[in-house]
Parts: sequence; structure tokens; C-alpha cells
Amino acid sequence: MKNKRYAILGDIHSNWEALTAVLNDAKEQGVTDFVCIGDIVGYNADPVLCLDKIRELNTICVRGNHDHYCSYDERLDDFHPLAANVIDWTRKQLSDEQIKYLHDLKMSRMVAGFTLVHSTLDLPEKWGYVFDSLEADAHFNYQMVSTCFYGHTHVPIVFEKDSKTVRKTYSTFKIELGKKYFINVGSVGQPRDGDPRSAYVIYDLNEKQVELRRIPYDIETTKNKIIENGLPDRLAKRLDEGK
Repeated sequence: MKNKRYAILGDIHSNWEALTAVLNDAKEQGVTDFVCIGDIVGYNADPVLCLDKIRELNTICVRGNHDHYCSYDERLDDFHPLAANVIDWTRKQLSDEQIKYLHDLKMSRMVAGFTLVHSTLDLPEKWGYVFDSLEADAHFNYQMVSTCFYGHTHVPIVFEKDSKTVRKTYSTFKIELGKKYFINVGSVGQPRDGDPRSAYVIYDLNEKQVELRRIPYDIETTKNKIIENGLPDRLAKRLDEGK
């Protein structure tokens, strides 16, 4: 049986240059399958290109909050004005068929024995941010398998649950029998951990190995597209800062 190497992508946020760099790296690393923990769209200027590419790759996806609000006609009162501005703009770029695709995405998915969710399994529709062990514990009550990948915070961390829950940074580690893991894969299109390089994860199913990859990309082109399309300048500046 062929070894499965999954690229776990997340928070692509319409960043075509970042997505292209990540996909090129994934090919070089022998990735066999692609999955996405949500937020294909939002923040940046290429929602159509990114969405079409993700679909072309037969990527298994779950719905992120930006995917949700770009495809459901709901008020944006809870959104930061920067994000609300881009959601309104993104809605106008997408075709009815693309909007339906985002609308129909599930909140969580099981793939080859691991789970995907954008935020948490306990209340996925509330889009909660998980930064500490207490927040992770609420999620773990609903995680029935050893490994779950998530995003939303744009910060790559892992919560490991054995007798207690421990928050860790990571680069490479192996899934150990008897433990549970809640793994944030970082962001392809808008990192927020102080490192402006794209982040994604490769999960080697046979080896049970998780590897965080950091990939440089053409930030200047992405920034120029944001400005040219009349999107908020702050969204361009933050890409340099990785925040």
C-alpha cells in the first residue's frame, strides 16, 4: 500500500503567492493528498484563484469563519472592521457556484482516522480561539480519535493530552499511542506568530509523523494586489510582520 503523506493546509486567505509556494514545496516533499482546515478566502486579493486551485486538487475541506460569512448572508457585527470590509469585497468576487461550494462545506470531517475542524469540535459554529490548555480541554471532550488538526488562530501550536493537557510549540514529532493531539497547522496566507513565512503541516500517515513546514513566498506581490484592489493597507503591512 502506498504511503500517504497529507499536506494539511489552513487559513489560506486568498493569498495566491503563498499558496503557490506551499504547493510547490508539498510536491517536492512527496505529498500524496491535500486537506484544508478552512478559511480558503478572506483578507487577501485572490479568492477565486485560491478556491479554484483547492478544488482542482480534490482537497478535503471544512468550513472556516471567513468561508462561512462569505457564503451565508449574515450580519458581520462580530467581525473586526478590517475583516468585514474584505468579506464584503470577497462576496462580490465569487460566482454563485463558488459561494454554494463554500456554503456546503461541513464544519468537521474525518479523514483516514484523523479529524479536521477550523476552530473546535465542542462548539465549531462559535469559532472559538484556542490558545491555552483550558480551552483545549473543552475541545478534547469531543475528540474521539488521537489526532485532530485545526487553525483559526494562525499560530502553529500543539496541545498534547495524556494525564493532563500540555501546550507546546513544535517542528517535528510523532503521534504516540494512548495520547491525544490537537494540532494547529498555522496559516498559509496570513501567519500571526511573528514569522512571515507561510506555514503548513505534512502528516505522514504510515510514520505517524507531523512536520511543520515554513515556506518563504513573494510577499511584495501579495501586498501590491491588496493595495491595487482597494483593500485596507493594514492587511498588506501585517504580512511583513507575520502578525
